[in-house]
Amino acid sequence: MERLFRRPSPAMVVGCLSLFVSLGGVSYAVATIDSGDIVNGSIRNRDFKDGTLRGQEAKRDGFGGGAIKEQSLDASKLGPVPAAALADGLGRHAVISDTGATVRGRGVTSSSQTGTGQYLVVFDRDVRQCTYFATLGDESASGPGTGQIAVGSAAASVNGVHVVTRTSDGTAANRSFHLLVSC
Repeated sequence: MERLFRRPSPAMVVGCLSLFVSLGGVSYAVATIDSGDIVNGSIRNRDFKDGTLRGQEAKRDGFGGGAIKEQSLDASKLGPVPAAALADGLGRHAVISDTGATVRGRGVTSSSQTGTGQYLVVFDRDVRQCTYFATLGDESASGPGTGQIAVGSAAASVNGVHVVTRTSDGTAANRSFHLLVSC
């Protein structure tokens, strides 16, 4: 009767043995290495395939504005993404009473009445290149105000906004108002 299997050559035996050992080592490493064995900061962005990280892999507040980089269409780095809120001026606002006192606000360093219907609101940064929005309104929840309001940059301070309030017929009058500065 004829044999179906031949004796393997020495090269085949060595090849199969080396394949078995190499695969066994990888599976041993996969089975025994866990997150505790990885040194903090040793894994970089390029070590991950695009789209493989999900929300649950990142800890809460783990990525700040300085950690995320934007890229433009020509692939040149734009640098760190700035934080929104006060860093850009988006969060500066004030509610001013008819006497010129700051009732509440964010980024306001001072406010004062400089004359009848004339107010100066000073913020914590240069606001000359910003946009100002103001509306007459009571500082509490009692209702909207009546009359006219105008805003502009303050000549006395680069951080200031000059506000003028009037009655409906245009006479200067003290009125409470809400002011928003957007940069």
